[in-house]
Amino acid sequence: MENWSPRNCWLSHTNKNWRDVSHHWLVQPTERPEGGTYTDYESVNECMEGVCKMYEEQHLKRMNPNSPSSTYGISQLFDFIDDQADLSSLVYQAATQTYQPCNKDWIKEKICMHLCRQQEGK
Repeated sequence: MENWSPRNCWLSHTNKNWRDVSHHWLVQPTERPEGGTYTDYESVNECMEGVCKMYEEQHLKRMNPNSPSSTYGISQLFDFIDDQADLSSLVYQAATQTYQPCNKDWIKEKICMHLCRQQEGK
């Protein structure tokens, strides 16, 4: 993840590398501007997997450092999402060649869909 702030994030979207991917995930865990990061993904599904991995690696492992594995419910994941000062996504819209901003509620909806598809595949 690279550092971002609301100011440099919007300036960066004109960079060619920024347009080479279809999905950007922006995280601001605290109110401190220097704490924000962003990650690029090729798809919404990859991004939702990234949200889950962030929860598992940054939160669950910190809470249970001696546990080799952890289980959690979707409500715990959603609480984690809600606890972030800012968490949003920018999804590329090819028709307009713009990025659509998506909020936490949109992210939670896509996570539900992603996890349901994973369960159906088992």
